[in-house]
Amino acid sequence: MTDTNSPTVLPYWHLWTDDGGVSRQTLCSMAPWTLGVLGPNDSPQWNLDLFKDGNSFLTQLPVGWTADWHENHIPKWIYVLRGSWSVESMDGQKQIFGPGEFSFGGDQQCLATASGAKGHLSAQVGAEPCLQLIIQRNDELWRGVRPGFFS
Repeated sequence: MTDTNSPTVLPYWHLWTDDGGVSRQTLCSMAPWTLGVLGPNDSPQWNLDLFKDGNSFLTQLPVGWTADWHENHIPKWIYVLRGSWSVESMDGQKQIFGPGEFSFGGDQQCLATASGAKGHLSAQVGAEPCLQLIIQRNDELWRGVRPGFFS
């Protein structure tokens, strides 16, 4: 895995109103990123809590990032903004998601197999870190929903 000591700088333009009522644009960068892991055998990843309520945040998977078998502990939408990542479910299906693609992580309450597989495996793919926007609900509304619920 590559160096995880510092996340990629993520610039954005902030449109705002000054004291005189004039709109202005200022180039800023996202901070502060925190380094964390999903589970005990997982590679570290960078996280940025956008709204300070745990409902929406950015995560950056460094090149070489992997996660052992785990469930999404909270149902969530995962949008890929940059780079790629893969998800392999217990049935052996593996999907790779790139920029502009997204998935719903609703694999709560899986039953472990004899080999210990439970939930899914995930990994960063390619030579560029994977930047993701995560949107989740911290209530029960999305828990256990089946395919087609959002159709």
